[in-house]
Amino acid sequence: MNGPKHKLCTKLSSTYLRKWWITIGIGAVLIIAGVLVACQFSVLINAIIDRMIALRPGSKTFGWWAKPPVEPRISLYVYNVTNADDFLSNGSRAIVDEVGPYVYSETWEKVNIVEHDNGTLSYNLRKIYKFREDLSAGPEDDVVIVPNIPMLSATSQSKHAARFLRLAMASIMDILKIKPFVQVSVGQLLWGYEDPLLKLAKDVVPKEQKLPYEEFGLLYGKNGTSSDRVTVFTGTDNINHYGIIDKFNGRTHLPHWTTDECNRLSGTDGSIFPPHITKDRVLEVYDKDLCRLLPLVFEQEVMTSNEVPGYRFTPPEWVFADVDSHPDNMCYCPAGKPSCSPNGLFNVSLCQYDSPIMLSFPHFYLADDSLRTQVDGISPPQKEQHQFYFDVQPKMGTTLSVRARIQINLAVSQVFDIKQVANFPDIIFPILWFEEGIDSLPDEVTDLMRFAETIPPKIRVILILVLCVLGVILLLLSTFCLIRNSHRQSTLHLEGSNYLATAQVDMNKKQNKDNNPNNGRY
Repeated sequence: MNGPKHKLCTKLSSTYLRKWWITIGIGAVLIIAGVLVACQFSVLINAIIDRMIALRPGSKTFGWWAKPPVEPRISLYVYNVTNADDFLSNGSRAIVDEVGPYVYSETWEKVNIVEHDNGTLSYNLRKIYKFREDLSAGPEDDVVIVPNIPMLSATSQSKHAARFLRLAMASIMDILKIKPFVQVSVGQLLWGYEDPLLKLAKDVVPKEQKLPYEEFGLLYGKNGTSSDRVTVFTGTDNINHYGIIDKFNGRTHLPHWTTDECNRLSGTDGSIFPPHITKDRVLEVYDKDLCRLLPLVFEQEVMTSNEVPGYRFTPPEWVFADVDSHPDNMCYCPAGKPSCSPNGLFNVSLCQYDSPIMLSFPHFYLADDSLRTQVDGISPPQKEQHQFYFDVQPKMGTTLSVRARIQINLAVSQVFDIKQVANFPDIIFPILWFEEGIDSLPDEVTDLMRFAETIPPKIRVILILVLCVLGVILLLLSTFCLIRNSHRQSTLHLEGSNYLATAQVDMNKKQNKDNNPNNGRY
């Protein structure tokens, strides 16, 4: 009896139940795969993005980096002095009239690109400016009256020199008929005009102390290929260094400030940043004219016109703060606290051949209001018009739009021994402010960003749902079938036992009948 019973159970286990155990295994594997997708899918996508954006010669992203498919613009606003004579003769407060914008479109291209074995690239930046009169308030020929920056820089530097030098300087300026204010066109102010003081310096100053230009202009020498050699990390070896400056003209640090931290160059040029940006990260931008790294902190989430999400980063309020408000800025005072800038200004004279140039945000935004009211004609700052910011796509680290807004000011010191400026008071005199920016990126670039931002999360959710739901269905189905087949097995076992018992009884009756053949006769 045990032989038929054992065969029945073996048949049920091998034929009917084995496939459901396999199904349970498949369902469990699908659920585990769904959990792995939930946990690791983002890591996989980030790895794909990292490989895609790294600067590899011949790749699409390398082409976009080397020759950006955008048209940046710079808009300049000049503070035209309307009462220069009264200011000098009668001690009246200077009155300025903000004129502009004067708009130039820019073309950027990185040239002389050389790839190095340590995961870096070196290049020179070519910037070409083209005047856009159709977007400007007037032609480049518009005439403005502004402080004579070369002259006032020289007189301010001579304040602590020997008195006979100051008197000699006054005589030279009298002979050359140099005045504290100059009347020049906007084009001359930007791109250069012949200055008699610079021309004289070329002939009398020792060769090692000569300035690298003969004309003066706020953008002099910038329309063309820069001589500055920049080396940046490509991100192929370490994506966290993507776009970070390794060296600038062979230097890893600036020579100007008092600590290595403030002399660091390890920022980007502002076009790209290491990807996977979080809201608590501090971005850093280096520009030669800023003379330092400019930190940027998260302000708000933004959405571009073509629906690409981004983060807005802007300089923190303490970036140009005085040392009393922010002691960490003490490193930007190379001659000690007396050389520190007032609140809201940054002294870049060490990067401008000792000219007392002070940078601020337009209309002295985030600065002490007393600086703005030193002259008449400057309206109170407005965040929407005067804030400096970068909008960045956080997954790829690409800049979506920019408003780099900076004001150039001249810190003038009164020097009584030089009669031409004897009545020129100590003052932070605003010269102009500019807004350099990118409005948007081409559709080809933003389509890729939108795909990277929106499609992978949807694929992740779909995969999780499909894998987990299918796994659960297989588990439930196989469990149900196992329970049902187990019940059927028990029933078949019971029926088989009854059949064998009945068959045995019938066999016993037949044997008894065969053994007593005469019982039926009586």
